[in-house]
Amino acid sequence: MTTPSPPSAPAPSGARDAGRRVGSGIVMLWRVLRANPLTLIGFVIVALICLTAVIVIVAPHLLTQYGPDQITSAYNQGPSWAHPSGTDGNGLDIYSETLYALPLDLAIAFAIAGAAMIGGGALGLVAGYWDRPGTVGGALSVFILRVTDVFLAFPSLILALAIAVSLGRGVWQLIVAILLTWWPFYVRLVRGETLAVKHLPYVQAARAAGVTDGRIVLRHILRNVLEPVVVYFTLDIGTVLVTLSTIGFVGLGLAYPGQAEWGSMMSYYQGSGLITAYPWTVFGPGIAIFVTVLAFSLLGDGLRDVLDPRSRRVLAGTGTGAISAAAPPAPEVPLPVEKGELPAAPEAPSTA
Repeated sequence: MTTPSPPSAPAPSGARDAGRRVGSGIVMLWRVLRANPLTLIGFVIVALICLTAVIVIVAPHLLTQYGPDQITSAYNQGPSWAHPSGTDGNGLDIYSETLYALPLDLAIAFAIAGAAMIGGGALGLVAGYWDRPGTVGGALSVFILRVTDVFLAFPSLILALAIAVSLGRGVWQLIVAILLTWWPFYVRLVRGETLAVKHLPYVQAARAAGVTDGRIVLRHILRNVLEPVVVYFTLDIGTVLVTLSTIGFVGLGLAYPGQAEWGSMMSYYQGSGLITAYPWTVFGPGIAIFVTVLAFSLLGDGLRDVLDPRSRRVLAGTGTGAISAAAPPAPEVPLPVEKGELPAAPEAPSTA
């Protein structure tokens, strides 16, 4: 006679709730992406770009048979199966060079946009929440805004070019040159959102309940400001990449051949005159810039709908093919009666 095994202990309710929330969040994200084809395309392309960058770093032989700056036996050869983007006068495979430039360009773009978001966002929170005249926070807010205005007075690309000239060539020099011109945009964005949120009733209630300013900023202000900042950050990846490629194209980027970067590659082929005789030399880096910027732009536009609760519910219902029924009309609520005023008598039914 076998004894029945004791029943397994049920999973904690917290774990079940967390798993249910994660599963429902993934399903909701898929429905929203499926309802918006352009967002889905952007999401897929960005995922493929990031996966390709990881493969290039870990196992580049899976995508190309040539190493970085490896000279082939073909010179100035047009696109073919062996060389999808052709070769240049040095015998370099342009397709391989474009692939090896992908991780570097993405890393620089993420580093600049991320550092600008963190630094500029923190300054924007301080300038927005503690903007009280006659206090130390108010004076600090005025100082932050005046410095921000000074940087915004110059076109960001022109200022970045001037800083790049003074710093010289190099990866860190490029990051510093662009970053010094990029943080003011996040200051303005976060400060405006903070000013709109800090006067809402729940923030006033938290302040009246004795909650400290730091806790209010972290738990109430930051959580509501994060949505537009994340959308702007996603769109900003493509903008930073365009600025980086422009600096490289005018000859102030990384030295190529030597260190592959899309803008520097186009600058080299254009400056050496190869672009007129062998136009395919710029197709590889040019198409890479175009596809990457377009993908992040599509993804950023779609994130507005994904992060907005109202748009997310509408798109999720559309994605399942079922349109929610119209809500029944709300019952009429009688208007409040002023003191000393008699309520209006109901209309008599018509006898006609």
